[in-house]
Amino acid sequence: MPTTNSFLQRLIGAAALDAAIYEDVEADRSATAQAFAIVLLSSIAGGVGATGITLGAVNVAFFSMVALLAWAGWALVTYTIGVHLLPEPQTRADVGELMRTIGFASTPGLLRVLGVMSPLAKPVFALTTLWMLAAMIVAVRQALDYTSTARAVAVCVVGWVLAIAFAVAFGLLFAPSVA
Repeated sequence: MPTTNSFLQRLIGAAALDAAIYEDVEADRSATAQAFAIVLLSSIAGGVGATGITLGAVNVAFFSMVALLAWAGWALVTYTIGVHLLPEPQTRADVGELMRTIGFASTPGLLRVLGVMSPLAKPVFALTTLWMLAAMIVAVRQALDYTSTARAVAVCVVGWVLAIAFAVAFGLLFAPSVA
């Protein structure tokens, strides 16, 4: 029976864009709770870090919720596009496999908590967003058994744009007023 990596090894490997870690997570059904914890903590880190941009702790819960919903939207759209619209002949994936891998792709988002320091907020969010996109590409390529990184890029970018549009629309409609 193959040995699995520890949670810390998985976090480090996911952040380092290690394809073998994403394969490990994809195959390990028991990693679902770990993936969910990363997504939840990354969303909270985003909410906390956003205080460095908005200069107010009032919006932490709101920004955390938007981050979590945007991730869920991105995951759903990515699954739909990757499995049903742009599959390769060997693409075989279930929702759990993809959710685990893209959950671990949220690992760089844990650093968003550093955004509480106002001068770092925008650079931290820009860097972690791009890093998470790169991690998502690796995760999708591995989970959907793509041989083409370009296909994984297309799936992720389309899903990312739609998720950002959702987050912006949600924010404009439901953001707490700043008085």
